[in-house]
Amino acid sequence: MFYCEPNVSDIEDGVKPQDTPDYSTLRLSDIESPFRLDNYHKRLKLIDSIIEEYIFHIAMIRRKWGINEGFAILIAITAIILGAWDLGIGELAKGGDYNRVGINLLKGDSGFSHVSDFSLMLSLLSIICWIGVIAIFWVRFPLMRDNLLFMAVGSLGVQLGHIASHAGSTTFPFNSNYSDWIGVSVGNLVLVFILTIVVDRAVIETRDLHVQQRHAHPDPRMVNKAWRDHSLNAWRLGIITWMILINISSWSGAHSVALRPPIEQDMTPFVVIHVITAIVAVIVWAQTLWYPQFMLGNSAEKIQSFRAREVAGDIIPKFEGKRQGVCPICKNESSAVMNHNGAIEVPCSNKDCKGAGEPGTACNECEKILPTRTSCEKCGSSTTLLSQFTKSEAW
Repeated sequence: MFYCEPNVSDIEDGVKPQDTPDYSTLRLSDIESPFRLDNYHKRLKLIDSIIEEYIFHIAMIRRKWGINEGFAILIAITAIILGAWDLGIGELAKGGDYNRVGINLLKGDSGFSHVSDFSLMLSLLSIICWIGVIAIFWVRFPLMRDNLLFMAVGSLGVQLGHIASHAGSTTFPFNSNYSDWIGVSVGNLVLVFILTIVVDRAVIETRDLHVQQRHAHPDPRMVNKAWRDHSLNAWRLGIITWMILINISSWSGAHSVALRPPIEQDMTPFVVIHVITAIVAVIVWAQTLWYPQFMLGNSAEKIQSFRAREVAGDIIPKFEGKRQGVCPICKNESSAVMNHNGAIEVPCSNKDCKGAGEPGTACNECEKILPTRTSCEKCGSSTTLLSQFTKSEAW
């Protein structure tokens, strides 16, 4: 399993066929991109990395997702369809009475008080379904509960922003002025703030704390592998994709009902776009909530940023960016250093060169092979660089 403490009960009993991948031990670092774009250019290595992460995500989703996730997505699809059109009732198709607005059922002239009984029933059913979706996500992803609510509020803000923009310009963004963009701009600013400052920072910093605490190792290769196993590049791309889908769905949904009666043109294509993008957005939303929960498992009590932990009074351990190597014999500091990712860096043995790099590789200045051992200036002992970073000093 991907995270540090696997749940034995999740591993299926019995002998698996040889042609079936053993996902119980599969890690992200075991995945290799089938395309290897970096063979054409080194800068394409990032794309290879993201492709490998998506392959891993799909493999883990196929194994870990079950009836709960499927039921949540099914309820969300039902909610989207119920809220997208009036299913032949004609309330939306006729344009309704745009002089009456509001959702106060107790107020006689509010919008909801003048819709037909069947349309009101569909709207209430859609709201109930959305509450059910959030409830299932709340139970399934306990580590992401705070972020679930933040993302739901941000999504609602974008939808209200598109509604406000279409209220001033029924064909928004066409034939619109600067004031019509205020609603969309404010809604997206709220969503961007939530996704970057709240959700992204909380997940990233919790991941960093998890790796630094639970995957410290004197061997930099093991540390690098741990960082790779906990990479969040594809997850962050999913966050961006979700934000784009929310905007497309909100715009097309508002656009399909914004025209004033009499409505002469067919708005069905916009309804279809709204439904399709909303369904995909729900699936991506489920994936962005599930992956941090899956990655950290039971090893994290909550997903919070360092600042949120400080406000809550939690003690956050301090991790240095670099560690100086020490002689294992006399404990005198050596010239080697270990970076935060576990990679050891040693200066070039050529006195006239100021280059440095990974032991055993070519110097970045004079191209001389960098040493894998150093001699202590105090006791003269020649030791390997790896022995200069004990496990207790790794971080």
